[in-house]
Amino acid sequence: MSNISPLKQYQNLVDSKKISCDVSQQQAVEQLQQLFLNLQRINSKSNENLKAIKGIYLWGKVGRGKTFLMDLFVNCLVEKFDGKLCKRQHFHHFMRDIHSQLNELSGKSEPLKIIARKFSQQYHVLCFDEFFVSDIGDAMLLGNLLQFMFDLNIVVVCTSNCEPIELYRNGLQRERFLPAIDAIEQNTHILHLNGEHDHRLRTLTFEQNYFELPYSEEDQLALHQILLDRFGLKLQNTGKNSSVIETGISVLGRKIPYIAKNIEEGKQVICFEFSALCQGPRSHFDYIELAKNYKTILLFNIPPMSGQAFERIKARGTEDNGSNINVSANKTGEREVVLAPMDDAVRRFIALVDECYDCQINLFLTAYVPQNELYKSGALMFEFERTKSRLVEMGSLEYLNNK
Repeated sequence: MSNISPLKQYQNLVDSKKISCDVSQQQAVEQLQQLFLNLQRINSKSNENLKAIKGIYLWGKVGRGKTFLMDLFVNCLVEKFDGKLCKRQHFHHFMRDIHSQLNELSGKSEPLKIIARKFSQQYHVLCFDEFFVSDIGDAMLLGNLLQFMFDLNIVVVCTSNCEPIELYRNGLQRERFLPAIDAIEQNTHILHLNGEHDHRLRTLTFEQNYFELPYSEEDQLALHQILLDRFGLKLQNTGKNSSVIETGISVLGRKIPYIAKNIEEGKQVICFEFSALCQGPRSHFDYIELAKNYKTILLFNIPPMSGQAFERIKARGTEDNGSNINVSANKTGEREVVLAPMDDAVRRFIALVDECYDCQINLFLTAYVPQNELYKSGALMFEFERTKSRLVEMGSLEYLNNK
């Protein structure tokens, strides 16, 4: 890894006109620079000398350069501390690993404390990209795990689209997550990247990856055939009235039906119906596995996903199963927010796009509505802003060529 500092890297990119100077980014770089210098002074094998060093929680709207800046920081850490360095992960990947380790530690006392101690023995710094909590299981785990990690003087750097106080907003049993928010606020510098420009919407060379479906089914099939031919795939089933061939791949122990695939070395393309990939019992862990094995994913027949979430009063004696509702309160007589009909599928679609973007996977889509009308109302409008921005960038030669 390069020993050049975050500030020097940033200035070099500005000087070479690869990026334009952004005042809010400059302020964040200066904070990352200070953290880098503080870490450079640490020479002990123990994390004890890290006790006074705070991490960084970098938040702001989509496209403001949060991931870019964090990666500048990660790239500048040299191999010192006797090999104890920095672990950088997308937050979904981090939670997948935590669940895996919990399974291995089944039956052990205080497994989260064991996991935190293991991290402290391996790393001085943990960096999480796209820190966001929406699942009650993840929220309950993180509530304790983050506090254990901070107690062991692990320095945490993360990016997020929302400030800490907004994490897991309206979530089930949110009060149990509040100590984790307090721990983040006490152990990191909270930086708001509040620039006015979405840097993903810079001048891009458009390369179509989103196709609005024509009206007739015959024309829809023709469009799909063109896309399949482009990747050397043979049409097996698509369209509402076509015969379905029972073809599926096994992902994490479950079968997912697919339309066609090509597993030739260097190509690795697979095509799914939206309903198969986003409307069944899927999770972001499934998309992580797909991104490992395929370079291109085609997703056909995306329906309109907008819908109005609604509130209702929670009656005495009712119970929440947590499967499809997002609850702002857990006491009788208080309001709860119920997701719109497609919001579960929207959440999975967001996770799919995030994983494809993070792994530089080519994603080609066909849908029944224009791209800017995919999701115009619902409980996940905040989360979908990132998806809209990423889909724009993924439909460009700059993205496709950045492999």
